[in-house]
Amino acid sequence: MSDAVPQSDSPDAQHALDALVGAWMNLPDVAEALGIDVKRVRGLVADRRIIGVRRGERGVFQVPAAFLVDGEDGTEVLPSLRGTLMVLGDVGMSDAEVLRWLFEPEESIGTAPVEALRSGRTHEVRRVAQALA
Repeated sequence: MSDAVPQSDSPDAQHALDALVGAWMNLPDVAEALGIDVKRVRGLVADRRIIGVRRGERGVFQVPAAFLVDGEDGTEVLPSLRGTLMVLGDVGMSDAEVLRWLFEPEESIGTAPVEALRSGRTHEVRRVAQALA
């Protein structure tokens, strides 16, 4: 992982993560985008189908907007995200570390892993993620 992003939960680390991720959504906004209730979104978080972090002075839990994509039936969670989150969890990364890894440019992929996932390059991203172990 790059030294460009602080590795702690310090304000500097949060600011660096914010700069990488860009747009964030709170759970009610995710629920509205997906057309489901907030309880179901909390279930998605509990099942690790989507992750986020607490942000800001009030510590509101938010997820990156990039995790939502247009699907055949409307907005959906990026389908390749869950398996990728499982791989990264298996290598021992915290959710904040996973987010940094997903949004930092990865030299071996040629882009940020989340962008590669959004463009359908799931196997390539997971192969690189597994090599982190």
